[in-house]
Amino acid sequence: MSTVPAWVDDERLARAAWSRLVEPPDDVAAAVIEALGASESLRRVLTGRRLLPEGSVRPRLTTAVERWRVRLRDVDPERDLRSVDRCGGRVVVPGDAEWPQRLDDLQLAAPVCLWVRGERPLGAAVERSVAIVGTRSPTAYGEHVAGDLAAGVGDRGLTVVSGAALGIDGASHRGALAVVATTVAVLAGGVDRSYPQAHAALLRRIAHEGLLVSEQAPGASPMKHRFLARNRLIAALSQATVVVEAAWRSGAISTARRGEEIGRPVGAVPGPVTSAASAGCHRLLRDGVATCVTDAGEVMELAARIGAIQPALPQVPVLDHDDLDPLTLRVLEALPVRRGSGPESLARVSGLAGREVSAALGRLELAGLAVRGTGAAGTTWRRAAR
Repeated sequence: MSTVPAWVDDERLARAAWSRLVEPPDDVAAAVIEALGASESLRRVLTGRRLLPEGSVRPRLTTAVERWRVRLRDVDPERDLRSVDRCGGRVVVPGDAEWPQRLDDLQLAAPVCLWVRGERPLGAAVERSVAIVGTRSPTAYGEHVAGDLAAGVGDRGLTVVSGAALGIDGASHRGALAVVATTVAVLAGGVDRSYPQAHAALLRRIAHEGLLVSEQAPGASPMKHRFLARNRLIAALSQATVVVEAAWRSGAISTARRGEEIGRPVGAVPGPVTSAASAGCHRLLRDGVATCVTDAGEVMELAARIGAIQPALPQVPVLDHDDLDPLTLRVLEALPVRRGSGPESLARVSGLAGREVSAALGRLELAGLAVRGTGAAGTTWRRAAR
């Protein structure tokens, strides 16, 4: 650009322009913006003025500026804002009320801005959230578990964050939508693009009932390196990351490890040891990166502050002898069901002293578990009928 456009003085528009210039994460651009602000740093790129004095990023700055200037002719943030507005979206920048503060944990890898579609405020939507991610080629088991986990945490008030990809991501979004919970899809391309095309209807529904989010400007194409870059946003936006199924090397594993790097708890769902689709989950568990999770209650515990939420215990039948001490239980097991047995015989069978047997029999009688009778040799005992 030969002249400096007026919009450069607007910090919001300048950040929107930077999202068109850089391929995130770009720590050099982040350092320049942090030092000078988005407007001033962009003005210096446009005019060729020096950006930073000597410092940690100075040796790479010249190359970075050359890289940014290649895209200058495509930069028109006012056009991008009009484009995103047509599809019901907006740009969100640091300092906005809805900017998620968790993104600051990424430091120089934080996005310069976010493009958002959907009516809900982004920061509030992800305040209580969990990322559920996994392979694009899941088994029926993996899809079922992902949907169940998403529905379970959604029912408990958590937002489900994922990447809208085929497989586990899609199952997670659908599970949340099934219980009318909020879900956020973090995209590798512009929020005005439907990718993958097979999820066009799902993406429209998420935009209507939840949120679509991207750091890429409107119209940007999803590319392989952009999928890897967006994984850090999925991890940073959420309180925790859960991997349902993932191969030994996969994007879901990179999301989990990025989450671990910035202090987010990571969970992994175990699968059959023979399943290649679960090899990455087992690797995370073996390496100590992830905690084993098997249901929504355990995911809630993972995402909560330590001790804030306890997982619900499984519902199992309560048996009469559940609260008995070990010695009393041994006497109960020694009691015959039909014909009564004397205390001496019970002592031999249980391996206890006579006084221990007598005390246990008293407790069992009070609990309604033992019945006293009379035989030829004196007092006998048997189990109470149930």
